[in-house]
Amino acid sequence: MSEGQPLFVGGEWVAPEGGYYPVTDPATEETVGWAPQATPEQARAACAAAREAFGAWSRTGPGERAALLGRAAGIIRDRLPPYAELARAETGATTGTARAMQVGVAAARFRRYASVEPAEWAVAPQINEAGPMGGAGVIGALAVRQPVGVVTCITSYNNPWANPAGKIAPALAMGNTVVVKPAPQDPLSVYRMAEALADAGVPPGVVNVVSGRDVSVGEAVVASDDVDMVSFTGSTAVGRRIAEVCGRDMKRQLMELGGKGAALVFDDADLASAVAGIGTTFSFYSGQICTAPTRVLAQRGVYERLVERLGAYAERLTVGDPRSADTVVGPVISAEHRARVESYVELGRKEGAVLVAGGERPSLERGFYVAPTLLAGCTNDMRVAREEIFGPVVVVIPFDDEDEGVALANDSDYGLIDYVWSGDVARAFRVARRLRAGGVGINTVARNMEAPFGGFKNSGVGRDVGVYALHAYSEVQALVWPG
Repeated sequence: MSEGQPLFVGGEWVAPEGGYYPVTDPATEETVGWAPQATPEQARAACAAAREAFGAWSRTGPGERAALLGRAAGIIRDRLPPYAELARAETGATTGTARAMQVGVAAARFRRYASVEPAEWAVAPQINEAGPMGGAGVIGALAVRQPVGVVTCITSYNNPWANPAGKIAPALAMGNTVVVKPAPQDPLSVYRMAEALADAGVPPGVVNVVSGRDVSVGEAVVASDDVDMVSFTGSTAVGRRIAEVCGRDMKRQLMELGGKGAALVFDDADLASAVAGIGTTFSFYSGQICTAPTRVLAQRGVYERLVERLGAYAERLTVGDPRSADTVVGPVISAEHRARVESYVELGRKEGAVLVAGGERPSLERGFYVAPTLLAGCTNDMRVAREEIFGPVVVVIPFDDEDEGVALANDSDYGLIDYVWSGDVARAFRVARRLRAGGVGINTVARNMEAPFGGFKNSGVGRDVGVYALHAYSEVQALVWPG
């Protein structure tokens, strides 16, 4: 076995007491490297290190914290080729996605939070009548953002760069210290991020990374008495368990959970735009993304044409080695996950859905590949329409009028990101306002990275991204005085 990756605790690279486990390239099934298996004791030691570092770091000036984040962004950009190659190997993402959407977005997020945001804002003065203590007059107030404390960041496997950076950068900018527990499938990239931060001059204990396949590691960094907040990206089922633990000690939470995005396509929609947008479900991370428009609601006047075009789109996508410039769809993360996605496709057929495209395993010798799959003739009560599949699978459901379309879209346990395609922009905005989702894309699947991000219902709690992340990783304190 080659030398394994150590943990990063208290500013030191520490040998894992639980040994190492292999990280597998989902495209080749070969071992990428050896990830450290922390023990619960080491996980708690990371939390204690973050607690010890919090006092000094929280008192560091925002300009100094911003400068460190800026240096980290520069280091990540300078090391983009090797970092992107590791991300590609760990996740199976195409080379272009690994460079631009993983490492590139991570650098951009560190750079974004290297700009100092105001940490206080004035509250309008109030003229008070004499209260029980007397002293009628003008009362001034100031709202001040204070760091929460120690933040545990538990990150997802679909993007080991952008997702952790979206937690670590704003948390550090606000004066918090962090303990990062990366997903077990692709943790090596997160250690490279810690390496970049260490080289940028992050003080010992401000950033700590502990990994492991055993759930006891995650349980330890959530339950630790040294932790004040948990920021989690992952499944709703795991999010519920974390929330229960946090609730016992009133720990703050930021939960970005599952999604089953509805894409309403009206008769007057630009079909080329709708197909290209919905088609990202097949290609972007091979459908392993919670914001994907996986549940298509098509008005009957356009239903058959949309199904035909989506099927043709899916069938012409190149599936294969993510290192190849021609590849559009890479593998899913593991053999176990491939089996899960395939079981949903078979379930959909048993439920009465019509298989329009895909449904068979691509004829590749190695790798965990799933063909882009389109299921039509679905109803909203089918499990394939209600449950998050997290793969390159799209289901299509017909509807008659606007009210029915909205009702179908809202008939979901999830509410992360929905989409509306219509040539009538006024109607598109009207429909968007009726959707019970944290975000709505109108004639686009693109995101504005300053817009608040988070979900309704089982899709999560709280909002982050842009300035909203600074609020998420802070407490608001009111300072009041006589005017």
